[in-house]
Amino acid sequence: MKQKIIIGLILLGLVALLFAFKSGLFKSSGDGYADQKLPEVVDYNFHIKPILSDNCYTCHGPDANKRKAGLRLDLEQAALSELPENPGKYAVVAGKPANSLLYQHVVSDDPKQLMPPPDSQLALNSYEKKLLKKWIEQGAKFDKHWAFIPPKKAELPKTESADWAQNEIDAFIMEKLEENALVPSLKAEEHTLIRRMALDLTGLPPNADQVKRYLNNTSGDILERAIDEFLASPSYGERMTQVWLDVARYADSHGYQDDSYRSMWPWRDWVIHAFNNNMPYDEFLTEQLAGDLMPNATKEQVLATGFNRNHPITQEGGVIQEEYQSYYVVDRTNTLGKGILGLTLECAKCHDHKYDQLSQRDYYQIYSFFNNVDEKGLRMDAVQAANQKYFADAPYITITDEETNGVLSFINKAEGEDVKVMVMNDSMPRTTYIFDRGEYDSPGEEVTPNAPEIILPYSENLPKNRLGLAQWVTDENNPLTARVFVNRIWGMLFGRGLVETSEDFGVQGSLPTHPQLLDWLAKDFMEHDWDIKYLLKKIMLSATYQQSSIATEESKKADPDNKWLSRAPRFRMSGEIIRDYVLATSGLLNREIGGPSVKPYQPPGLWEETNAGGNRGVLTTYTADEGDKLYRRSLYTLWKRTLPPPSMSIFDAPNRDICEVRRQKTNTPLQALALQNDVQMLEAARVLSENTITDTKDAEQWVTTVFQRILVRNPKEEEKKVLEEYYTDALDKFLNDRENAEKLLAQGEYKRLDTDPAKTAALMLTAQVIYNLDETITKE
Repeated sequence: MKQKIIIGLILLGLVALLFAFKSGLFKSSGDGYADQKLPEVVDYNFHIKPILSDNCYTCHGPDANKRKAGLRLDLEQAALSELPENPGKYAVVAGKPANSLLYQHVVSDDPKQLMPPPDSQLALNSYEKKLLKKWIEQGAKFDKHWAFIPPKKAELPKTESADWAQNEIDAFIMEKLEENALVPSLKAEEHTLIRRMALDLTGLPPNADQVKRYLNNTSGDILERAIDEFLASPSYGERMTQVWLDVARYADSHGYQDDSYRSMWPWRDWVIHAFNNNMPYDEFLTEQLAGDLMPNATKEQVLATGFNRNHPITQEGGVIQEEYQSYYVVDRTNTLGKGILGLTLECAKCHDHKYDQLSQRDYYQIYSFFNNVDEKGLRMDAVQAANQKYFADAPYITITDEETNGVLSFINKAEGEDVKVMVMNDSMPRTTYIFDRGEYDSPGEEVTPNAPEIILPYSENLPKNRLGLAQWVTDENNPLTARVFVNRIWGMLFGRGLVETSEDFGVQGSLPTHPQLLDWLAKDFMEHDWDIKYLLKKIMLSATYQQSSIATEESKKADPDNKWLSRAPRFRMSGEIIRDYVLATSGLLNREIGGPSVKPYQPPGLWEETNAGGNRGVLTTYTADEGDKLYRRSLYTLWKRTLPPPSMSIFDAPNRDICEVRRQKTNTPLQALALQNDVQMLEAARVLSENTITDTKDAEQWVTTVFQRILVRNPKEEEKKVLEEYYTDALDKFLNDRENAEKLLAQGEYKRLDTDPAKTAALMLTAQVIYNLDETITKE
């Protein structure tokens, strides 16, 4: 009987649960957007265009070949006009959602009427539908794409925490913090800021003497003085050049199958020289785009145009030269788009751009600026090129001893060896056509040099050549150039630009998190004569930059991605900076500026695996250099396109086949293994340990000294205790196993000092532990 009662109660409970479920008691809204608050004023650029771009432009956007029903939604006139296939009907009727077919199709329950169509796998959420309705109710106002509107300086926002601000940047940041109920972090400790500034401006850690001098300074401007000193350092030019090499797709090899050697390094020396001389950014671009066309062009200005010749060049014998010549021009065009204008121009090569108002005609009009170079590709294979030292495809210039002692004194060239460098020369005027589907052998309509009117009309007063193009690019009314560069500098300092997609300011790119700040900085940059050092100093003196990177639980919960900058960012350094950091703190770094690329340590056999056979020229077999060349900055490491330096590739460096402005960010076990086992890392730990034992007589200070050298701060008591225990354990092991101590100390070519093997090996392992700390490879 008791069992029957229990079974009955269970069945009754199940019936009650089923009834509750069917009546919707457990049913949620199923729409996480239902309660999201609508803005007071719906902005076309920031609220509506992203919806239309993601869901509608594929069929109703700029690309005429893919457009359906004759409806175009990216242009105001077209969107508000009578539908060509539905007379008397309109996609958008300002103020009247009920009469706007766009809205009616979006909210329809009929699968045959619903837009986007169900089979597109696209759909608007409830918030987006409400936004669309409110926008139409408010008049359906269209606007030019935000990035195509010239930047203007907005008035500084009024905030409740005005005392926090140190300059104009902070007012814009605080406005967003207050809007999102966030507060800024405390100011970082001065030793942390000095290290952060040194890494950002020189790519190297500050040395102990610098830090001690700054911290002992009682004046209130020690950070400003540190910034000025770092900006004046020759290492500043190297740091900025490292970033520019990705944009310029610089490499020491031609790419493609043979991937043999090229001598482009004097152009790299020019870039270092330009940054160290603080060449204004507009001049920096002009000389690289068209230095050879400037009035009375100097050899230095001609050398700068090597920027346009950094693309891969084939050495294969059976290629169709006309085909590959078109590839080279396409590369230059795409590099201008991505690297300088922040646009995906390449998406308009085969057809009109599907999202941005860039036509195929626009693409080939820009293409025509670069289409007059008398280039035929390398006229010999890799073996012949090696035998004849033919390392530059015409047109090129030859740099002699006389010039490096005069006008080109910044080039670090060995005496008695002339160097050829590829440059630009418009000696072969060509007629440019729109290629059908982007194919070189399907020429269509003829075009002449011009620029997209949607960005900035090309003035009739400008010459129809690369010099005119450079002047158009650097015109203060060009809405992109300053914005794109300022955003890239911000990304360099903060790990992410105000526009996260720094390569794409178009419709499919990210919206700026702080649009008024981006515009203010771009305009201020131009008003100060495109002064790069001024821009860097302005940002670094802000309270925003000087915040601590320590995240509170509240800030991590409210802003997990640090989008609103309630704290300083914290991110792993690039492979180049990590390697240079280790070399600098160990005392190994060779600080020579400029010169040919070098070959540091690399695992054996890698080049051989990527070659097209044995004996394929200069870059067939990798043989590491000797002496000081092993310890040059990573900027100078020889870059072979088919196999870039593994110590940098493993930390997300690109292969530089094409222009790149934003590196991927990965976190893999291979990175940890490289830091633990790479010969360069082990050798650095050895040399640092030997120098510490030789220079510091008090053995009890060895661990602390190594820690200070690497992390530019004193260890906490707990850290010191752990590391000293580790050192003691390692020492006991090596005292009983001196053979293994000797094996460990044999790492690297740098000369050994006469120190006790057991003590050196133990301290070396301790140094290696510190080098492998997250704090060491992270910009705090």
